[in-house]
Amino acid sequence: MLALFSGGLLVGGAVSGTALWALSGLTEPLPGPWRAWPPVLAAALGVLREAGVLRIALPQNARQIPQAVLQRDVRRGALRFGFELGTGVRTYVSSTAPYVLAAGLLFARPDLPAALLIGACFGAGRALTALLGSLRGPVDRLRAITVAITVVTLVSLTLLLLG
Repeated sequence: MLALFSGGLLVGGAVSGTALWALSGLTEPLPGPWRAWPPVLAAALGVLREAGVLRIALPQNARQIPQAVLQRDVRRGALRFGFELGTGVRTYVSSTAPYVLAAGLLFARPDLPAALLIGACFGAGRALTALLGSLRGPVDRLRAITVAITVVTLVSLTLLLLG
């Protein structure tokens, strides 16, 4: 079951990466510097949000995936649940990092294999988030982890887009 769930997360993330890659064509007419700043700005705001300095509501589908998905057929349900969670559009997304990643994909215009890999990594990140959530460490430690992830995303995007 865990393998099906994990596979669904990776495939769901890859599908989202592909969709963002396709939409990134809309940013093609923008000159390079105009495409560089939106993801860097999003990442900077994300770091401030994760650190608790700014309060920014994130756009999200604020509901959980229905339990009926798992009740009909457990094996197919685990795959579907993982896929839906991996896409990032069917349930809660509490961290800023996925939005920063989406902005990076839209404006950086990577090639399709890179977009697939980035999307799959997002799915893997969702799996890691679920694992960390099940451990239920102190809130300060979890906040430090999310701030660190967002800072790494900011630095990576800055290097990718500007350097």
